[in-house]
Amino acid sequence: MNETVLVVEDEERIRELIKAYLIKDEYNVLTAENGYEALKIIKNKDVHIAVIDVMMPVMDGWMLLNEIRKTSTLPVIMLTAKSDDEDKLLGFELGTDIYLTKPISPKIIAANIKALLKRTYYIENSAINAAYDDLYIDEDAHRVLINKEEVLLSPKEYDILLYLFKNKGITISREKILDKIWGIDYDGDIRTVDTHVKRLREKLGDKGYLITTVRGYGYKFEVKNDKV
Repeated sequence: MNETVLVVEDEERIRELIKAYLIKDEYNVLTAENGYEALKIIKNKDVHIAVIDVMMPVMDGWMLLNEIRKTSTLPVIMLTAKSDDEDKLLGFELGTDIYLTKPISPKIIAANIKALLKRTYYIENSAINAAYDDLYIDEDAHRVLINKEEVLLSPKEYDILLYLFKNKGITISREKILDKIWGIDYDGDIRTVDTHVKRLREKLGDKGYLITTVRGYGYKFEVKNDKV
């Protein structure tokens, strides 16, 4: 499978540099100069992952990400010079999966693309298919259904739900969730976990109660009467 990567960057030099590196890694690469162009590509092409700059004319990266998340779980990497924690939190609140800050080498961007694609599209042998209170997790198809209706989760939201489910009934600390989902080298704020759990609960609707907060520590997938 030659995955298609959409690179959204208004600076031609950076855009072409990333494109050339990814083509060398045998990816199909599409490019856009702004969010408006990117949206048209996403609607008309089969895109597997997007690398999006924040500061762009016409439609910036935040606006583009917000539009994408209205209808899609497309894996997204934000690429920006904004490195403040508040900017990172905004990105995660809007639904980004990985936040990379400039300056950064194409090699690091490619490594993050590879890792995110693997988590999103390639299934491990430990795949599960399980149901609890009308919540169904199909790891083979990498999707979640509630009352037989599919719930659109971002890759990170899906990973958190699956991780908590696999450890159902056990309280998992925020730090452990951060290390497991984002990796031990991630240097972002611990509030990233809270932001993603909040979005996950909202998307689960009346099943959001299944993820409970243990004040001052972390979260767990609530199980009662051994229903799973």
